[in-house]
Amino acid sequence: MMSSAKTVELWGRSSSHFTRVARIFALELAIPHDFRPVLDMTTLEPGAYANNPALKMPVLVDEYGALFGAENVCRALLRRSEQASARVIMRGDVPERAVANVEELTLHVMSCEVSLIMAKAAGSVAPPKVLPSMHNSLRYVDEALGASLAALPKDRLLSFLEVTLFCLVTHLQFREVMDVSGFERLADFCSLFAERESAKATAYRFDAA
Repeated sequence: MMSSAKTVELWGRSSSHFTRVARIFALELAIPHDFRPVLDMTTLEPGAYANNPALKMPVLVDEYGALFGAENVCRALLRRSEQASARVIMRGDVPERAVANVEELTLHVMSCEVSLIMAKAAGSVAPPKVLPSMHNSLRYVDEALGASLAALPKDRLLSFLEVTLFCLVTHLQFREVMDVSGFERLADFCSLFAERESAKATAYRFDAA
């Protein structure tokens, strides 16, 4: 297991749900890190995104170079952690269908939301299938939430499912992309997760220069 003593850089935006996932993992796993906000999302220069050619966030920069993508970053942070890795549940660790489907649909809606936000910023209209797909997915997740959480190990410290789901639902509210008030199970889940110090420390906001 790699030592967590060396401070790493985490590039992203405080207003990004994918970035918040990585930041929560870093805080929960007690990984020393410097947060490097990407201030201009309109730039097409990869250097502004820690040399990610896809012009996306988050990016982890450590002694091995840059690592792209929220899930990859979370797995790398876990490898650096001194926490018991068996108590951190990553995507795919639990084979139950309820868990796998919620993991998949959560990431799907996260990606759809980014598409909607980018389309709006460009003054274009998103494909008509996007919003119904997001709503249907969230309804499924809301109904399957109890079974999926019950299938996770009870002694877990953290799970990728819970972190991504919390970041997604709260981001939909933050960006006013979709009314999620009708999903009562998700609302209760987010209220409980929001009490964690890592959630309080990473509240959504727009970074300023």
